[in-house]
Amino acid sequence: MDTWGLQIVLLLVLLVMFALSYTQKAPWAAKFALGIANLWIGLAFFARYGSEPIQKYFALPLYLLFGILFLYESRHNGADTLQKPTAAQALLLLLWLLYPLVSLLLGNAFPQMVTHIMPCPIVSLSITVCAGYRHKNRLLLALLTLWGLTGIKSIFFHTYEDTILLLCGLYGVVQLVMAVRPARRS
Repeated sequence: MDTWGLQIVLLLVLLVMFALSYTQKAPWAAKFALGIANLWIGLAFFARYGSEPIQKYFALPLYLLFGILFLYESRHNGADTLQKPTAAQALLLLLWLLYPLVSLLLGNAFPQMVTHIMPCPIVSLSITVCAGYRHKNRLLLALLTLWGLTGIKSIFFHTYEDTILLLCGLYGVVQLVMAVRPARRS
């Protein structure tokens, strides 16, 4: 509840930066925005509000690493272009947009509902956008995919909206396999 105002600001920044990247006006902008969003998730959700050891010793460092790697990518591969979304990427982006609606349909209401600027939706978006760049940082994609695969918990803990996260994690696995195959042929 304490972060809803900043979540709205971050969502607007993400949308503007993505538009700049997709239109090639600032190819680095989506990576930069995802860097900031992942750092914010790490600091706000896990450093400040996290109370469990897994949040402090797994999620916090992982999100900080996501953020740093995205910021690194925005600086060192800033000219890399974000490609037009494939059908799979378009579907995953649509599912990310629908995250709050799915949460509402599952009976959650604000502030218990999942919003766009929360850990699982941000990783879902990060995997999808990361896969859309011509140059893929395999370490970043692998780490994001690791978190994406934790969406399997949606089945066990009845957080069914995180099935979106699992789908993005599985998509990340496919992207990693495709990224590694050409490297083996070389």
